[in-house]
Amino acid sequence: MQTEVERVTAMTHEQRNPISPLDLGWVNSIRVNRSAVERRVSSLPNRRTVKKDWQAAWLLKAISCMDLTTLSGDDTVGTVQRLCLKARQPIRGDLVDALGIRSLNLTVGAVCVYHTFVATAVQSLQGTAIPVAAVSTGFPAGLSPMELRLREIEASVAAGAREIDIVISRHLVLNGDWQGLYDEVRAFREACGEAHMKTILATGELGTLRNIAQASLVCMLAGADFIKTSTGKEPVNATLPVSLVMVRAIRDYHEQTGYKVGFKPAGGIRTAKQSLDWLALIKEELGDQWLHPHLFRYGASALLGDIERQLEHYLTGQYSSAIRHPMG
Repeated sequence: MQTEVERVTAMTHEQRNPISPLDLGWVNSIRVNRSAVERRVSSLPNRRTVKKDWQAAWLLKAISCMDLTTLSGDDTVGTVQRLCLKARQPIRGDLVDALGIRSLNLTVGAVCVYHTFVATAVQSLQGTAIPVAAVSTGFPAGLSPMELRLREIEASVAAGAREIDIVISRHLVLNGDWQGLYDEVRAFREACGEAHMKTILATGELGTLRNIAQASLVCMLAGADFIKTSTGKEPVNATLPVSLVMVRAIRDYHEQTGYKVGFKPAGGIRTAKQSLDWLALIKEELGDQWLHPHLFRYGASALLGDIERQLEHYLTGQYSSAIRHPMG
């Protein structure tokens, strides 16, 4: 299990993905075999299982890779403050002591909020290394004027956000306008400055797996630090087939360029068992070096409660009520 200091050190020494020229030959050469993708991911829930001590360790790893998120219209300062308290101590103190992990100083990977609450989250997380991530660029539809989207990024960075989750214009992908998509994402990356950029593809709205693979590559060439499946607001969010396509795009990109890009599935991952499926996918497709928060995140809120509940079951042999695992 990576400690907080080790996590920050890894992020500091990892060479950041640069902005590279758009290679349309590479983009247009991409093909995806849907039946092969579905056959591969069907093996994950059925063939890969971890039990007992190993399962507890993997669930702790999942917590460390979580973007604890609140993106509701009724968010308040109090909601965000409580979420930040949970980010600092994601599982109850008695469970931490029973598991013998107090020395790990376990925290989540980041706290993700709307721009309005960036300053609140930054203040609430003072004294920790937990970054604040802000959703931006007209989230979730991404259809506000370009100038406003750029200013929104800059405002969140100025308020203290160290990560920016941007959304692409889906119509650029659906029309095959790869130059337009590249130019858009490159402009967002430049506006982010030193803040790391997670690029949300909204895969449930991109039509085909080939579109998703091509969009993934274009965004990485434009300087994305992470590619992310979904806003969590689409009818279909993170799925294993889509995730496989995206992580293989990341693998191919690393093989061709030498640069590592992170991956973030978001939306619909609510159970501890599901979190293990995605960890297995990352381990098998990208390797252990990606199993750290600077290269892998879950976009989640409800997930943490179920993981905490499963850890209590591991310790006691009994399933507890959800009220024993509040978010703040």
